[in-house]
Amino acid sequence: MTDVIEHSGVAQPAGGGPIWDQLQTLLIDGERVRAWALQHRIYALVHRRHLAAATSGRFIFMTRPILGGYDPVTIRWQDLRDANLQVGMVTASLTLAYSANLSDTAAGEGGERVLRAPGLEIGPAQALYRECQAQEQSWREKRRVRSIEEMRAQAGGVQIATGVYPQGAAGAPERVIEQPGPAQPRDDDPTHRLARARDMLNQGLISDSEYEAIKARIVGAL
Repeated sequence: MTDVIEHSGVAQPAGGGPIWDQLQTLLIDGERVRAWALQHRIYALVHRRHLAAATSGRFIFMTRPILGGYDPVTIRWQDLRDANLQVGMVTASLTLAYSANLSDTAAGEGGERVLRAPGLEIGPAQALYRECQAQEQSWREKRRVRSIEEMRAQAGGVQIATGVYPQGAAGAPERVIEQPGPAQPRDDDPTHRLARARDMLNQGLISDSEYEAIKARIVGAL
């Protein structure tokens, strides 16, 4: 189990150096670092070492140009699609695939990008990978639930508050209001709704019984 380091009043870990201090400036109130890894010391022979960190709300990869400063890349956990770890004799590389659309609805996902953090120290990289896997599995289930409720909303014309985005999470809407109303014009087409339900079934987002229930509702409304 990785140590949880609080943003406020945290002592600098051994080997953190200035880049650890720079990481602290990126954290928001209440955000915690769950796991982190520096590039292996052999990389210091040719360029400044980079840092990868998993916090309570996102993944951060900080690269440090030769002339100073740092360039952070941030991935929200809800955008993470896949994480892979490659372990060599001396170092490990972590590769993350994530959605670039920054959408808070299941229907708006897409535009996948890839981030590779090479040359990490093996032990810390494995801790990072475990945290990424846990977050990816958790958000995969939340997206599945969200997709089901979006489909039900389209079929019944009701927007349902799912609560899948925890309060305070990066990108979470301030509030979700149950609001009855007409579906979008294209969603009035039963053929479109049935096709969408079939796609969700094929993607494993809903079960056979859920698909049949949705289909029965659509057909019953004809």
